[in-house]
Amino acid sequence: MKMQTFSLGVGEYLLEAVAVRCGDDLTVVIGGGERQHIGAVAVGVPRPSLQNASIVSSSASVICLTAHKEDMLARSAALLLARLTEHTVTVTVGLHIDDASTEAITVLEQNFKELLEQVRLWATA
Repeated sequence: MKMQTFSLGVGEYLLEAVAVRCGDDLTVVIGGGERQHIGAVAVGVPRPSLQNASIVSSSASVICLTAHKEDMLARSAALLLARLTEHTVTVTVGLHIDDASTEAITVLEQNFKELLEQVRLWATA
């Protein structure tokens, strides 16, 4: 197995990721904020596009823990990485800031996108 760590942000906006290659497949764990945890898990699977079978698309299944809101982050990451790597991908996400403001959520989401880009570059190299 090959493993790589990533980080982005400062203080309560710090996000960290660990990516592990399991053969051709990929597992990514992303945590951050004031308390890392497991909030949602998504499994992405590549498949032919429904509109054009020569294009790779992907499907995802998601488990979101009760009262957590990371499901869309995990799903979008799993879909993207499965499509680009053309292999099965699992993504676990857990980000938390107590009483997060709209601005704090926006910063976390932006940091998530930038961190995911780092993971993508590594995974597709």
